[in-house]
Amino acid sequence: MDYRKAYEEWLTNPCFDEATKAELRGIADDEKEIRERFYGELEFGTAGLRGIIGAGTNRMNEYVVRKATQGLANYILQVGGGEKGVAIAYDSRRMSPEFADFAALCLAANGIKAYVFESLRPTPELSFAVRKLGCIAGINITASHNPPEYNGYKVYWEDGAQITPPHDTGIMAEVKKVTDYGATKTMDKEAAKAAGLYQTIGKEIDDAFIAELKSQVLHLDAIEEQQKKLKIVYTPLHGTGNIPARRVLKELGFENVYVVKEQELPDGNFPTVSYPNPEAAEAFELGLKLAKEVDADLVLATDPDADRLGVRVKDRDGVYHTLTGNMSGCLLADYEIGQRKALQGLPADGVLIKTIVTTNMADAIAKYYGVDLIEVLTGFKYIGQQILKFEQTGKGSYLFGFEESYGCLIGTHARDKDAIVATMALCEAAAYYKAQGKTLWDAMIDMYERYGYYKDDIQSVSLKGVEGLQKIQEIMETLRRESPKELGGYQVVSARDYKSGVIRDLATGQERPSGLPASNVLYYDLTDDAWLCVRPSGTEPKVKFYYGVKGTSLEDADRKSEAFGKEVLKMIEDMLA
Repeated sequence: MDYRKAYEEWLTNPCFDEATKAELRGIADDEKEIRERFYGELEFGTAGLRGIIGAGTNRMNEYVVRKATQGLANYILQVGGGEKGVAIAYDSRRMSPEFADFAALCLAANGIKAYVFESLRPTPELSFAVRKLGCIAGINITASHNPPEYNGYKVYWEDGAQITPPHDTGIMAEVKKVTDYGATKTMDKEAAKAAGLYQTIGKEIDDAFIAELKSQVLHLDAIEEQQKKLKIVYTPLHGTGNIPARRVLKELGFENVYVVKEQELPDGNFPTVSYPNPEAAEAFELGLKLAKEVDADLVLATDPDADRLGVRVKDRDGVYHTLTGNMSGCLLADYEIGQRKALQGLPADGVLIKTIVTTNMADAIAKYYGVDLIEVLTGFKYIGQQILKFEQTGKGSYLFGFEESYGCLIGTHARDKDAIVATMALCEAAAYYKAQGKTLWDAMIDMYERYGYYKDDIQSVSLKGVEGLQKIQEIMETLRRESPKELGGYQVVSARDYKSGVIRDLATGQERPSGLPASNVLYYDLTDDAWLCVRPSGTEPKVKFYYGVKGTSLEDADRKSEAFGKEVLKMIEDMLA
């Protein structure tokens, strides 16, 4: 069906409500907008749905949500998991509560119980709730840090992680089979409650979640010593983090927690930022202003669904430094593993997990503490998959896991990134180092001195349209066919092709399996602990170039990284010429 026919179908089909039709009649003279909304269907991918809110097959709306949920329900019933139920959470975005109910009532109409949070909750608590309630799956209504016009729909499986094979492909196939929007099931909310198929959840899960977080504290003594002295500025960026982050800090005894008032309350329009991303400098403008007023030791920002944490830390001169996701991840990894070793000793099969585009400093930390390092594909669900494997086999003890995109997990209460536990742990670490007369920036410099001055960065090239997607594939195939021998002054030691699953030693020509699932990713191990990874974006028409270098000082690492980045861009330009 072409986009015009699809548009007319939505205008005339009685299954679509009058408000939807009125919205669509409002764009009758805008051919471009009609095409954008109906040229295809919003794709249910390995992470679920994400798109602009509005009427149409290529938008986030109740019909698209119900279609996805019907496919999920069909899969759950197919695998015999209907009795276990599904947990549902949502964030502060526009339409999030409504989408949560559309999903819940579709499940209920299929005889699957929905456990729905009474109000917005962070992503890690949804992951926790799936396992706590013994559910077969979870649904989280969120578009993470996307701009305000977006919303999304993430699916989790019974282990608490986002869906991985075989469930992701199985669910995707069932969603594709649902071709008639009018054939999706739903029922009245009160009838669903009366039938025991819709249950509101809240305080009991909250209390258990916070208790799990507090059980991860290693140095309550340092918190008690510094609780009146340490000053913390926090912003939830209009999202879900406000209540749980403040609660856990308060219950641990931190007395000087200053919340950015302008960004405190949930607001799906995110009025103080162009988009609520803790990686962006603008997300910290108000927080840094407050930090300077109160002389805060650190500034923390969680994204709307509170799975990612941005960090600024003050040095001895009062200057605030940005910690990238790699930096804050390594700071927490070193603190958690180091202090566990000092206080409890480390298990013989202890493991630190990182994604393949995460800093090589993680490797150095693992080596220093004598623990194993496991690399997984990009996406925290693969870290969750490893935790499940440890549980199932009895081999491997999870110590810490993180990825460069500002996400980590301390403990195994959740199987996704958890910015609430990261907020708690960074404040604990700040108290611990402050008790020793150090700032978190001092601790970071100590790490650089111990492990080396690692610097990691990323370059992205956007190539829009069908031609752009074709060009991205050409770039990947060219690199795959002709592996470079030298990159930016570094020799290529080995080339990893995760699509073919082969790692090739360039000096000997010997090949070995990558040991990871097939993925369209290329990775080059370079001399002097440098590296480059190339992968197309899974959600945008971009090709991403991740890279890392190692210097002899911060300045040297910055110089090397800048020079390498320029060489990477030149290589891309040459390939596009």
